[in-house]
Amino acid sequence: MIADLTCHKPGQRSRLIYRPRRDDGRRDGRKSFARTDYRDPLITALTQLGGPIVVVWDSLNVRLAHGMRQFIARQDWLPVYQLPSYAPDLKPVEGIWSLLGRGRMSNTAFNTPEHLIQTIRHGTRTIQYRPHLIDGCFAATGLSLTPTTS
Repeated sequence: MIADLTCHKPGQRSRLIYRPRRDDGRRDGRKSFARTDYRDPLITALTQLGGPIVVVWDSLNVRLAHGMRQFIARQDWLPVYQLPSYAPDLKPVEGIWSLLGRGRMSNTAFNTPEHLIQTIRHGTRTIQYRPHLIDGCFAATGLSLTPTTS
């Protein structure tokens, strides 16, 4: 599993930040992302972009959980906007996964979890160095970086 986000700031190159998580195979081990797995990339984005960020994300249960809401409420640099329950067409990250699926991951039989993770890391690293691909995924959503007044 991978937690990922695309970062867009007017006048700067777009970024892709991701964190893979591998099931450790233990019966009592966590098989899904924890709050910290979503929190840490947000802190990384704040650091890399050098200022406050605005987060737009879907209604995944971990993101709506009490601990995550408390974390967000304590951060003055982190306004969060929720997308509708099912809105993959508004998520630039979905475009990233589409690019990965058409590239290195297409027609590949992964023989180990490490092989899958290595392939995903190589593909996402390739996309990271091509910000125009990230921009294209953002443009496909129809969202705008220009603030609007209501």
